Amino acid sequence: MNALTLQWHDAGEDKTQNIYEQQSSQNPGSVRIGRDPLRCDIVLSHPTVSGLHVEIFFHHQQQGFYIRNLRSQNPPIVDGRQLVQGEMPLTEGTSISLGQIKLNVTSISTGSIPATILLSPHPPVHGYHHYAATPPAPLPGVYGLECPKCHKVSPGENLQIGCHWCGTSLAAALSVLVEPSS
Repeated sequence: MNALTLQWHDAGEDKTQNIYEQQSSQNPGSVRIGRDPLRCDIVLSHPTVSGLHVEIFFHHQQQGFYIRNLRSQNPPIVDGRQLVQGEMPLTEGTSISLGQIKLNVTSISTGSIPATILLSPHPPVHGYHHYAATPPAPLPGVYGLECPKCHKVSPGENLQIGCHWCGTSLAAALSVLVEPSS
């Protein structure tokens, strides 16, 4: 599973928080940071931090964590650059300033499983294309990857792409044998 670790100092304490790709939060799919405990998953107490300031989320297509500004009048500063609108990728060592609070991305881990564990022992089946609008269903008698979120089965070649239907990473997908239909 993909995870990002944030560290910061607030109200006289050093704090650390892990953010996971699929973690339950007040806004599913992202972790919101700010001063308002009713709207934020990570609450900072400093008065220079907006009530709802930023959110961090895992971008499935880019396979990385991103930060999105939620406050046009008090934009965060990410690695010395103001993030007025849109989003920016986060990497190990990224510095995020929300008002006078500085958060640091201390680690990012990806829990990708080597493809050799999940792929079929058979040679690749012709007709699977990474760029097809809709991936073909795996042929009977070959292995496929069952999405942990929507449970649809994709060809093993989609391991690096992710689920075509919902965008979820297939790194933690179950490898399933597609049985021939009778």
